[in-house]
Amino acid sequence: MNSSSISNYINTLFPQFEPALREKLIEQVTIKDFKAGEHLMQTGQYFRSTVLIVEGRVKLYREGTDGNEFFMYYLQPGEACALSMICAAKQESSKIMGKAIEDSTILMVPITLMDDLMKQYPSWYYFVMETYRSRFEELLLVIDSIAFNGLDQRLSFYLQKQQEQLQTNELQLTHQEIASDLNSSREVISRLLKKMEQKGEIKLYRNFIELKK
Repeated sequence: MNSSSISNYINTLFPQFEPALREKLIEQVTIKDFKAGEHLMQTGQYFRSTVLIVEGRVKLYREGTDGNEFFMYYLQPGEACALSMICAAKQESSKIMGKAIEDSTILMVPITLMDDLMKQYPSWYYFVMETYRSRFEELLLVIDSIAFNGLDQRLSFYLQKQQEQLQTNELQLTHQEIASDLNSSREVISRLLKKMEQKGEIKLYRNFIELKK
């Protein structure tokens, strides 16, 4: 993929960057495609780059010693992975997993640029700070849903977040995918979804879930 494609991604998805920063990134970043289901990052991995999402959607989650997954949040086009920024800057290994759930395209910003970008370009500094802030708030919501809500409320919150991020009432999620994200069993999730359908909150179809409100 040539520099004109990289330029188009940066100018379209990151218009808040000052022109000099955009030019710098266009010169320095590399681009990589990931197929749906492919991992961008794994526990214990060291980062050589900070990642910017420009196409697709990436799921970040923790993996337990028993192999169970705990969903954290999604990254969409125009967003960056805060963890890759922190770990790359401090040369620490990843504590979470990142997986493309759609065919995705990522811009890779070399860690050797991080210090200079923070010092020389105010828009990059504010972008990094905003990325930290938004991811922290996202995690607070997840923690609140676990600490203060039952699984039925967590399921409702999860579906609402999916609706907001995908901007559609038709969610193409399997019961097993939801169970994995909520660290539950498929049978329990299926039972709770059926109760939500009986209340008129959702409609269950073979290949998707429709949110009614």
